[in-house]
Amino acid sequence: MKEQKKPPYGIIAILFTGAFVAIFNQTLLNIALPSIMLDFGIEPSTAQWLVTAYMLVNGILIPASAYLIQRYSNRSIFIAAMSLFALGTLLAAVAPAFSILLAGRMVQAAGAALMMPLLMNVMLAAFPIEKRGSAMGIFGLVMVVAPAIGPTLSGFIIEHYSWRVLFWMVLPIALVPLALGIFKLKNLTFQNRELSLDQASLVLSSLGFGGILYGFSSAGTAGWTDPVVMGTIAVGIVSLILFIFRQLKLDEPLLQIRIYKYPMFALSSAISVVVSMSMFSAMILMPIYIQTIKGISPIDSGLLMLPGALVMGAMSPINGRLFDKYGAKVLAIPGLAIVVATTYMFSQLSLDSSFVSIMLIYTLRMFGISLVMMPVMTNGLNTLPVKSYPHGTAINNTLQQVAGAVGSAFLISIMNARTESAAKELAANGTNPADIVNLAMLEGINFSFFVSTFIALVAFGLALFIKKPARPDAEMEKEKEIVYARKEVTE
Repeated sequence: MKEQKKPPYGIIAILFTGAFVAIFNQTLLNIALPSIMLDFGIEPSTAQWLVTAYMLVNGILIPASAYLIQRYSNRSIFIAAMSLFALGTLLAAVAPAFSILLAGRMVQAAGAALMMPLLMNVMLAAFPIEKRGSAMGIFGLVMVVAPAIGPTLSGFIIEHYSWRVLFWMVLPIALVPLALGIFKLKNLTFQNRELSLDQASLVLSSLGFGGILYGFSSAGTAGWTDPVVMGTIAVGIVSLILFIFRQLKLDEPLLQIRIYKYPMFALSSAISVVVSMSMFSAMILMPIYIQTIKGISPIDSGLLMLPGALVMGAMSPINGRLFDKYGAKVLAIPGLAIVVATTYMFSQLSLDSSFVSIMLIYTLRMFGISLVMMPVMTNGLNTLPVKSYPHGTAINNTLQQVAGAVGSAFLISIMNARTESAAKELAANGTNPADIVNLAMLEGINFSFFVSTFIALVAFGLALFIKKPARPDAEMEKEKEIVYARKEVTE
């Protein structure tokens, strides 16, 4: 077995391109929903399934990625994932009915769900621990820039062309990494293991994460007392509890829950969940404030958020190098202090808040988040044995999906409740009826940001306990010799 001396940049570049396309597509459709509703004559609750179903498929398949990454080569997984993604894109582009469009979107999601865990695992395997921060910083560009470009580009295209152009535009971009994967991609992977897939775990995982994601994502519109919302959340929680107990009993679990015995991984996982919940407050609430209350167009809304995302993307490689030199704590504490301060600033919005001031606060907030997310996550993964990397990345990606859904539903429900009570108070005080709707909604948004400030404070408190993980050289050498040595083979 030949040990990999130099990181395989060519292989990583191909995987990087595929992941960028997959994540770019995730946010591309949000602004197009009104046009799709008009074309197919459907209600908003039906159109929302294009977003909800995409998230559900991700929530179901990402937990299974740990098994797939251990069982099959990175080349096989990449080609299968990009083929599914391209097929789903084509189906969506030519869809004669909404049901076909939804099916295409779900096939897209099946391919996209595997890309992020695959890329993250390959980078963990390819780079030594002392250079991993810089590598993961580059990886952070995918996570940040791709979804940031999506809404802005989508807004421009929808104003000038049909929503189908979004899919026809993505299809050739998806075919390029697929072709590179077929003809150029080599294997840089963990040794393939003859694992058996525990079907009961897969079913419980799908019901658990799928039920929670669907229930919480529906609660914002249907309400918490809706029988479907309550039922799916209850099924999700019960299934998830059974899933966890089953994983603890199996010799080869679908997800290795026991990795939470590593304190820094457990801490990084908790911080990532809390930050994800807080981060979604701005991503969900700001478009409502900007478009509904301020009356700013969708494309200008995307442009307002674009500088923050670009700053976050530009900082990712820099933060990676700083992480390698100083560790996660030095970055996370000031980063979370910025997040807390800027979230509180957003709780003081008014009808007269200027476009420039909102953009500056949002950009500063994204700068703070950039100091936290990837350094904290990488610090936790560095604690794990090499054989547990697929499980660590799968758990992190799954929990971010769940945290996003839970955080969004929680904050939207708080906004709706506060908006309703504020409207009653304003009406009782004799406020002009024409002004009540905007003033009440503004109060609801501000209160949601105020609650989100305390969520960010929890993450700040947790960050005080971050430590740089110490891994004995003997343990690392043993891992290299026995289980998951890095290797390169051609097929």
